[in-house]
Amino acid sequence: MKRSNGLVLILVLLYIDASTEWPTHTVCKEDNLEIHYKSCDPQQDFAFSIDRCSDVATHTFNIRAAMILRHSIKELNIKVELIINGKTVLTYSENLCEPGHSKLIFCGKKKGEHLYYEGPVTLGIKEIPQGDYTVSAKLTNEDHVIVACADFTVKNYLDY
Repeated sequence: MKRSNGLVLILVLLYIDASTEWPTHTVCKEDNLEIHYKSCDPQQDFAFSIDRCSDVATHTFNIRAAMILRHSIKELNIKVELIINGKTVLTYSENLCEPGHSKLIFCGKKKGEHLYYEGPVTLGIKEIPQGDYTVSAKLTNEDHVIVACADFTVKNYLDY
């Protein structure tokens, strides 16, 4: 009997491990704009928030993001893709941390350290595109290892 109980427990644990994925988090939901995100890194979720949904439609808005680093950051690259109906329509990539040239305060952080950023972000666009789409963001370090990864779902029904 103990052996069959142990087998059932192992099978349940394997099933839970195989079917677990990170939850979808709501960043904001106001009037005609909704933004949700889900970590696409199978090993780590993170916290992300903004002050007000309506601020995203402006040029610069404040965010808060936090996580524990699983990998050190000597160099950090971000790749952002705009995906509409399952097709990538726009790709943007930038080096955020490089030896001797760092754009962010957390460049140089080590594995296991707490990463927390609170402050302004400028998107570099004048308005959020109208419609339903996904923005995929991936941060990788100098070893091309994922530091953070998220898929943001945006539903914008604002008429500019």
